[in-house]
Amino acid sequence: MNSFASPQIFTALPFSRTNTGKPPADDLYSRIFDAILEQRIHAASRFTEDSLAQMFSARRSDIRGVLTQLSHQQIIILRTNHRPRVTAPDVEQTRQTLHARRLTEITLVRLACQQPRPQDLKRLRALIDSERQCTARGPAIRLSGEFHLQLAEMAGNAPLVHFLGSLVPLTSLAIAQCDAQVGGDCAWQKHAEIVDAVERGDVTAAERLMTRRLDHLEERLLNSGPSTIRNCAAG
Repeated sequence: MNSFASPQIFTALPFSRTNTGKPPADDLYSRIFDAILEQRIHAASRFTEDSLAQMFSARRSDIRGVLTQLSHQQIIILRTNHRPRVTAPDVEQTRQTLHARRLTEITLVRLACQQPRPQDLKRLRALIDSERQCTARGPAIRLSGEFHLQLAEMAGNAPLVHFLGSLVPLTSLAIAQCDAQVGGDCAWQKHAEIVDAVERGDVTAAERLMTRRLDHLEERLLNSGPSTIRNCAAG
C-alpha cells in the first residue's frame, strides 16, 4: 500500500464484490469487512478462525491473513489465547480519527483540484452511481468510504493516501455500529457536488464541501449523545 501503481492502496476499504479483477485474498477481505459493516459479525459476536473459514468457504490460513490485516486497521482485536473480536470504537477514539481525517482530506482535496484527470473523474462518478443505487436498498457505508479513498488517490501524494487508508476503515466501523441509532445517510449527493468542484478546479468550493461532509460525520457520530458509539456497539 505504498504507491499509486499498486492496487493495494484500496485494501483499506473493500471494493464492490462485483469487481472480478481482484485477487482471491482481496475478495475474502472484502467479504469479511462487508459482514462486519453489515453487522453480521459485530462486537458481541463469538467467532474463531475455524468458524470464519467455514462461513466464507476459505482456508484457515487465508482467514488468519485477513484478520491480521483488519487488526492492523484496528477493526479486529487479536490477543493471544483469546478469540478475535470486532473493535467497539469509543467516543474519544472516533473523535481523534475524525480530526486526523479532517487535516488529511482537506489537503488531499486541494491537491486533487490541481490535476483532475478525466479517467479519475469518470471512475469517481461511476462509484457515486453505485453508491446511489446501494443507498436505495440500504446503507452504503463501504462505498462511501471507498469514494474518499479514490478521491484521495487523485491528489498524487502516496504517503497521505496511505495515512487516510488507515483512518477510513475505523470511521466506517463507527458509522456501521451507530447507523441504526443515528439514522441513514445519503452521502452520494454530497460526493457528486465535491466531484463537480474538483472537475472545475474550484479549490475553495471543494474544500468547503469536504469540510461540510466531515462536519456531518462528526455531528452524526459525536453529537448524538456522549454514549452513542458505545451504545451502538453494545446493541
